[in-house]
This record gives sequence, C-alpha cells and structure tokens, in this order.
Amino acid sequence: MMKQHMKIVDARITPKEPGFFGAMPQVFVTLEDRNEVLLFSYYPDEISFIASEFIGLTVEEGKRLKFTKDVAYLRS
Repeated sequence: MMKQHMKIVDARITPKEPGFFGAMPQVFVTLEDRNEVLLFSYYPDEISFIASEFIGLTVEEGKRLKFTKDVAYLRS
C-alpha cells in the first residue's frame, strides 16, 4: 500500500522553537503500518492545527488540510 493512501492513526505537533530563527512547528503522523512520517512544517502565526484534525485522514488529505488553511489565510 502506498503511504499517500494510508490512514493516519495518530499525530503529534512539535512546538515552535524560541527565537526569530527557531524551527517552525512540525506535524508528524503515525500511519496504519505504525510508521511515523513528517507531514509538513508550518508558520504558526498564520495557521494552526490540533493533532485530532489528522486522525482518520490519508497522508494526501492531511497535506490538503494545510493547503486549504494556507489559502484561507491568504484570502483573509
């Protein structure tokens, strides 16, 4: 099964590291096969996420969620 089509069973979001050049938050998801993968990083001053938003989605749908929130932010 391709990872893009696997369902997400768990997610964790790292905090933004302090300072101007600190690393941005990252969304890691655990897939049905129990492998954890990095889904994406994001700018927390523009969009936000909670781990439960990703449960039950596929990898593709999780990435699309970020795209949807980015577009909404840019249109606001």
